[in-house]
Amino acid sequence: MGVTHLKVGKPVDQPSCSLEDVRNDLGECTRCGLSVTRKNIVFGSGSSDADLMFVGEAPGADEDQQGVPFVGRAGQLLTRIIQAIDLQREQVYIANILKCRPPQNRDPQPDEVNSCEPFLFRQIETIKPMIVVALGKYAAQTLIRTKTPISRLRGTFVEFRGIQLMPTFHPSYLLRNPSAKREVWEDMKRVRDELRQLGSRYYH
Repeated sequence: MGVTHLKVGKPVDQPSCSLEDVRNDLGECTRCGLSVTRKNIVFGSGSSDADLMFVGEAPGADEDQQGVPFVGRAGQLLTRIIQAIDLQREQVYIANILKCRPPQNRDPQPDEVNSCEPFLFRQIETIKPMIVVALGKYAAQTLIRTKTPISRLRGTFVEFRGIQLMPTFHPSYLLRNPSAKREVWEDMKRVRDELRQLGSRYYH
């Protein structure tokens, strides 16, 4: 028929459940000890059918107060990073490995990850993003199941549950190390180019 190639966009099939279903199943979670110290569960925010999803480590103080991921200084920088690849925050989806803030922002504990991960995986399965960006060492190492340093992981796509995953530095790291912004910009250009190749509706 003269067709030499076909660019396939995001699947249009409907998810077996909605984000609202996942949130309802999570409930007022008491599956780990973080339920005692948190103020709010931070489930996630953004488009329910986003082509691009960001996953961080855990909520911080601002997020715990507002119940929304990435709303502090790091979140403001993440918004600018998203805008730099010609997207708006409302077009992507943002979540964390943990749904509750660890005290003093300490690293997540294994039992906390085990309690939260199934809900994150269901979010990913429901949204069906083309690409997941893992923000920072902990998110990348947890999702990929590796101890490789983020400095070596970043910049290269790996497959995660049938999805392209790009590890990069966390925005809070960039606030402390502004010189690393150039590397994140290179990573995000790769993300933008891959979204175009995959036929994302964002870049028609």
